[in-house]
Amino acid sequence: MTAEPSQELPAPIDLTHYFSEVAKNKTASPFKAFYKFFGIPGIGNFAGGLPNNNYFPFDTLEGVAALPERFKPTPPTPVKPPKQCADPDAGPRTEGSRVVVPKVSPDPNPLTKIDLKTALQYGDALGLPPLFAWIRKFTLEHLHPNVPYKNGPEVVLTTGNTDGFSKTLEALMNLWREGVDPVEERPGMLVEQYMYTPPAIRAKSYKANIVPVSMDRQGIMASGEGGLEDVLENWDSSHGRRPHLLYTVTIGQNPTGGVVSVQRRKEIYEVCVKYDVIIIEDEPYWYLQYPSANALSIKSRGHPVSEDAQPGCETYGSSGYPFLDSLVPSFLSVDYQGRVVRLDTFSKTIAPGCRLGWITAQPALIEKIYLSTQQTTQQPSGFVQSMVAQLLIGTEGALPPRESFFSSSNKTQNGWKVDGWVRWLEGLRGNYERRMNAMCNILEANKHVVKTGRRRKQTSHHNEQNQSTINTTDDDSEWRHVVKLQIYDFDYPMGGMFTWLHFIYETHPLADKFPHSKLSAAHWVLLTREPYRVLPAPGVLFSANEAIQAASGYQFMRLCFAAVDEAEIEPLTQRLVNGIHAFWAIKKSEEIDELLEESPWMEARLAELTL
Repeated sequence: MTAEPSQELPAPIDLTHYFSEVAKNKTASPFKAFYKFFGIPGIGNFAGGLPNNNYFPFDTLEGVAALPERFKPTPPTPVKPPKQCADPDAGPRTEGSRVVVPKVSPDPNPLTKIDLKTALQYGDALGLPPLFAWIRKFTLEHLHPNVPYKNGPEVVLTTGNTDGFSKTLEALMNLWREGVDPVEERPGMLVEQYMYTPPAIRAKSYKANIVPVSMDRQGIMASGEGGLEDVLENWDSSHGRRPHLLYTVTIGQNPTGGVVSVQRRKEIYEVCVKYDVIIIEDEPYWYLQYPSANALSIKSRGHPVSEDAQPGCETYGSSGYPFLDSLVPSFLSVDYQGRVVRLDTFSKTIAPGCRLGWITAQPALIEKIYLSTQQTTQQPSGFVQSMVAQLLIGTEGALPPRESFFSSSNKTQNGWKVDGWVRWLEGLRGNYERRMNAMCNILEANKHVVKTGRRRKQTSHHNEQNQSTINTTDDDSEWRHVVKLQIYDFDYPMGGMFTWLHFIYETHPLADKFPHSKLSAAHWVLLTREPYRVLPAPGVLFSANEAIQAASGYQFMRLCFAAVDEAEIEPLTQRLVNGIHAFWAIKKSEEIDELLEESPWMEARLAELTL
C-alpha cells in the first residue's frame, strides 16, 4: 500500500523555472470545467455541446479476450499454469472470455460505471473515470508504492508514450529561434549514445541540442569518460544552455536491451540533482526483465530484503506481488525531489494500436500536462478506454439481453482485476524470454568462423660455411593451420524486445579493401537476399547524432525477437547466421561492389542521415 503522507518527506522541488512559456500560459478550458457537473444525477444539462447518446450507432462493443493465465511464465512461478496448449502460438485459443461494453450501464457510481453512453461522449481530460481510477491506484499502490516525496506523484492519461513525451517536452522546453534568441539560451536534451531516435527528432523541432551520453551494458553511464557527470561538468556554453532534460529508456533499452540497476539509478539521480536535470523515463518494456540473462533483475525492493538485493531496497516498499517486486524499480523509487517524469503505455502489454498510456510525475507538472490535454487530444479514444476498462475492471449486471455472436466463448468477462493483470504480465515476460533465449543461444554458438590456410614444409641444412639455411617445398608434406575468428559479439538482452549485434568488420577478408561502413552496407544487402531473406535494423538508425553514426553506428544491427512467432525464431535466426557467415566468406572485391550497387538506401543513411 502507498505510504501515508508524512511531514518527514520533502515536498517536490519547484520546477516552474523550467516550465516553457507555452506551459506557463496554459489555463483551464472554461467548457471542460462544466464536465464535473454533468454527472450529477437528474441534472438538466443545457450547458454542454454534447450529441445525444441515443444516436450513437454502436449498441455494444464486444470481443473475446484471453484469460490472464493464457501464457506460461518464466519458472519457477507460484501462479497457476497456462489454461491452453503448451505452445501459445499454435492451435486455436481454447480458453477465452466474452468482453462486452453495454450501451447503458445501470451502475450509478461514475467511478465504476463502464458503458458507451459515457465512453463515447465528450469527457474530462482525465479520461474515463473508472479507467483513470484503476490506473492511478495500480500505479501508486503497486508499481511505485513509496515515492519519497510528500504526498507522492499524480498521473494523467495519454494516447501512448509518444504523446506523453510530446506533452512533457511542450511543458519543459521552449522553442529556440536561431538568429533571434541568444545562443546561450538554446535548450538541450541528454540522450543515450544509441537510442530510439524519434524523441530526439521531436526535440530537434524545438531547435534543441541533442547531447549523447556514453553507455555500457546496463545503459547510460553516470561517470567516466563521456558519462553524464563528464558531459555536464565540462559543458561548453557556446553550444547553448547546459541540458536540463535527460531522456532515457532504462529497462530493455532500445536498441541495446540493457537494464539500469538500482545503484546506477542512484548515481544518475545524484548527478541530475547536482546539475538540476529532469529525468524523462520512457518505460514501454518495464515488465520484460529477464532473470535468465539479468543478474540485476533480482529482488530489489521486496520484503524481506535478501542478501543479494540492491543496496537501499528496503526503502522502496512492497507492491504486494512477488512478480512486480522482482523487477528493478523505476527512477521514481529514488526520486526524493520530484524531478522524474515517467511514461507508461499499454502498447507492449495489450497492443500498440490501442494508443493508451499515462504519465506519472509531481502534481504541478501533471497539472500543466492535463491542461495541454484539454486543449489537444482531450482524452484517449472512448472505444479503446471502454474496452480496456472492461477487460481490467469489468462490470456486473450490465450485459445486453440478446445473445452475442461470441457465444462460443467460455464465460463472461468480469474483469481481470489487478491479480489477473499481473498474471498476464508475468506470462508475457515468460513468452518473450523464451524467444530471446532461442535466438541468443543460436547467435552465441555462431560468433566465430574457422579460417584455414596452407604452410609449406620448411627444412633446414648446413652449407659449406656451416651456416643454417631454410628451404621450402611444395610436396605432399605441406600442412594446414586453423584460426578461429570472432565475427560479431553481443550481450544477452537483460530486458525488452531487442538483441544488439556488434560486428567486428576488422576480421573480414576484405577489411583492408573497403571502408567498414561500406562493408556494413553490403552486409545488410546480402542478408536481405535469398536464401537468407532476413531484415535486421541497421545500427545507423539508432545513433544519437551524426558523429556517432559515422564513428560506430554502422558496426551494429538490431534484431527484434518479439514479433516473430515462437516456432519461427530458431529457423529465422539460423538463416541470419548463415547469411553472416556467407558474408565473411566473400574474398572478391567485385562481390562487395555488386552488393553496394543495390544499397542506395543504406548508403544514403550512412552519408546523409541527420536527426
